Amino acid sequence: MVLFPGAKINIGLRIIEKRPDGYHNLESCFYPVGWTDLLESVPASAFQFTAAGLPGMGDPAANLCVKAYNLLRAAHDLPPVHLHLHKVVPIGAGLGGGSADAAATLRLLNEQFELGLAPTQLEDYARTLGSDCAFFIRNQPVYGLGKGDVFEAIELPLSGYDAVLVYPNLAISTAEAYAGVRPRRPEISLREALRTPITQWRDTVHNDFEDSLFSKYSLLREIKEKLYELGAVYASMSGSGSTLYGIFAQPPDLENHFSGYRVWQGTL
Repeated sequence: MVLFPGAKINIGLRIIEKRPDGYHNLESCFYPVGWTDLLESVPASAFQFTAAGLPGMGDPAANLCVKAYNLLRAAHDLPPVHLHLHKVVPIGAGLGGGSADAAATLRLLNEQFELGLAPTQLEDYARTLGSDCAFFIRNQPVYGLGKGDVFEAIELPLSGYDAVLVYPNLAISTAEAYAGVRPRRPEISLREALRTPITQWRDTVHNDFEDSLFSKYSLLREIKEKLYELGAVYASMSGSGSTLYGIFAQPPDLENHFSGYRVWQGTL
């Protein structure tokens, strides 16, 4: 069986406060995009995990797909499989690629072995693997709260808009990103800001990680400015970086732009 785990972008990201458990409470809109990996599971005599595509995926035993398999195996006595991941979505890019792969593993095994787990049950398993893993179980736009694992419904009129994602070959760790963050509670909630027309988001919908990371890495600010120059109605960094994205009313001409970077373009 094969699934295509997708990525997400964060439309606004507010770091509200640091929690007693060391995590941070945040507000963000998680929005799925069609930049995908490929995950396959086939029966095997012994469990095996292999990966191809992008380099730098680290120790296979520590991969979230393996952890997801072990989680369901322990709870449901799964037989062994060969999991193969072909990695396309950049790593350390703020797109949730690893979390998407983990969630896809849970969904794929649930279907392959007819476990009958409901989406809410799969989300509970996913939350134990990572803060944003649960989002990828349903893979629908949500308003994220808490650590990014508590979801509320949200409607954004983005259907038909074009998106351009630019990964500048710069991996930013979560620890590095949070090191520069100063939590604060804004006067206007992100949800309220997102109710305004998208043409107003440039001044009201903000990713708090940009404040410190743009000062440290000037190319991030330059890419965001270029997206606006190309006609984006809204542009931002996704997650804790380093991918920048622009939302366009019409598909832009990217020829001679972002050379040497990894770029995805598609319809929201």
